[in-house]
Amino acid sequence: MDKAARFDKSKVDYTLYLCTDRQLMSSSTIEESVTQALDGGCSVVQLREKDTSSRDFLALAKRVKLITEHYRVPLIINDRFDIAMLAGADGVHLGQSDLPCDEVRRFAGEDLIIGVSAARVDEAVKAQTDGADYLGVGAMYATSTKTNTRPVSQELLREIRGSVEIPIVAIGGIKADRLADFKGSGINGFAVVSAVVAQADVRLAAEELRRKILACGL
Repeated sequence: MDKAARFDKSKVDYTLYLCTDRQLMSSSTIEESVTQALDGGCSVVQLREKDTSSRDFLALAKRVKLITEHYRVPLIINDRFDIAMLAGADGVHLGQSDLPCDEVRRFAGEDLIIGVSAARVDEAVKAQTDGADYLGVGAMYATSTKTNTRPVSQELLREIRGSVEIPIVAIGGIKADRLADFKGSGINGFAVVSAVVAQADVRLAAEELRRKILACGL
């Protein structure tokens, strides 16, 4: 894989981090959903495919990578380090039960963006120590997209923020009317699913959500 083709990690904007979900999307294809979301201002795309064969996942990842390259935003693959490497993706996001971050970092080198899910302070600190570039912290609120989430309070979020230096993206039930809860939290952005991909006008939903995030003054 050509490492030079990866997104420059120093330029990642985590403000509006899109996670795909084919079960919730209003668009007819993942590619259409991603394109509309990027048109609206999403700044990172995480491709999440839980029920797709490895072969189909890889083919989809390669197609989506062409789209994200056009918009000059990073493509992150959820869970599947093998798919990320084979597709030439910019990064991988690891859950607590996925491959260890330090092992992935050792194999992939420094150019790959690695995100890690964390819902406790010790998990956040370990992820940073192991070479993670950012954290996905949540679930902040109840969400229908995942059933095995662990709740994170605003107090715990701020405690995690104070324990690490790497960027933090809040995830879990994020909607426009909840953004004010995060004012002054020091986080770097929000990961969203249904708030964008499930809306009738995906581009407009992303555009309005990004505008409100920037206005809330994290």
